[in-house]
Amino acid sequence: MEIVFASNNKNKIFEIQSMLPDSISILSLESIGCFEEIPETSDTIEGNAILKANFVTQKYGYDCFADDTGLEVESLNGEPGVYSARYAGEQRNADDNMNKLLFNLSDKANKNAHFKTVIALNLKGKHYLFTGIATGEIINEKIGLGGFGYDPIFKPKGYEKTFAQLPLEVKNEISHRGKAIQKLIEFLQKK
Repeated sequence: MEIVFASNNKNKIFEIQSMLPDSISILSLESIGCFEEIPETSDTIEGNAILKANFVTQKYGYDCFADDTGLEVESLNGEPGVYSARYAGEQRNADDNMNKLLFNLSDKANKNAHFKTVIALNLKGKHYLFTGIATGEIINEKIGLGGFGYDPIFKPKGYEKTFAQLPLEVKNEISHRGKAIQKLIEFLQKK
């Protein structure tokens, strides 16, 4: 089965393709000729995933899945949440985002946080949602070179290493995206 994944984020595409069985291959936006920025104008993670999937299905006619992810920090009332990628500005710079988050948390004792990924799937005219959550805490400094986004400052519950330090296979098993993708895979394998 070939299905479009509504992303041009090469890290995310690689991470997701590594989780999929050989029977499912994903096409990027680039591979279907979509080079425009898909609007993410919803104020919810679910809403943005749906917007992206619908954009590809309606404009290009493909079955498609799209994800949106947010990091939600308890003591910051759920920030950065739906604005995680643009937390420090439209330049979407991971270091800037982490620095802003660490600054905003500098006087907070509670560093509990969770990542939430929602996948919206458009398949044969029907719509489905799959959610994955990874709980943990924000640490005070960036550690590790793997992963992307906030991975160097997020330590998942039950682990002594950040997402950026964990091997990809381990991260994929326990991460928010890994959990949502696993639900998607199980669903697609029944189709």
